[in-house]
Amino acid sequence: MASRLKEHYTKEVRKRLQDEFKIKNPMAVPKVEKVVINIGLGEAISNAKILDAAVDELGQITGQKPVVTKAKKSIASFKLREGQSIGTMVTLRGEKMYEFLDRLISTALPRVRDFRGVPTKSFDGRGNYTLGIRDHLIFPEIDITKVDKSKGMNITIVTTAKNDEQARFLLREMGLPFGK
Repeated sequence: MASRLKEHYTKEVRKRLQDEFKIKNPMAVPKVEKVVINIGLGEAISNAKILDAAVDELGQITGQKPVVTKAKKSIASFKLREGQSIGTMVTLRGEKMYEFLDRLISTALPRVRDFRGVPTKSFDGRGNYTLGIRDHLIFPEIDITKVDKSKGMNITIVTTAKNDEQARFLLREMGLPFGK
């Protein structure tokens, strides 16, 4: 069974994108390629238990086991050594990606306090969009009673769009609520 968002994309959004940007080849229509969710934990240097909690919570949110990221370089002023575990990330593709985006747009973002839409300036010039979330408790999968500390995360939506204009149109049509 295909997710709601994937059906919406194949039935409506693709046609609108093709008409809007006058794309003749249906294979050249922009689509969401993958979603990368990253939690960077600087405090994992001094407290290793916080990393285990972040891995569990990110696994609950995405439905996929996260990878623990390691430091690439040593930075003395941050007391950081090369190879030390400092974060966790997940790359979602296919069905799980559409399910996550659907939950993000319909359930999680409306739970953000004083929400006025996501910023429109977070595109990178190549059609990819990065959204920073300050509090991971907006996801309903997380049990608030078991969380010791709220964590922020970056969600990067990678699209096949040629430029930011196409990517913005694609994400707006898929339901991402952009602010003014």
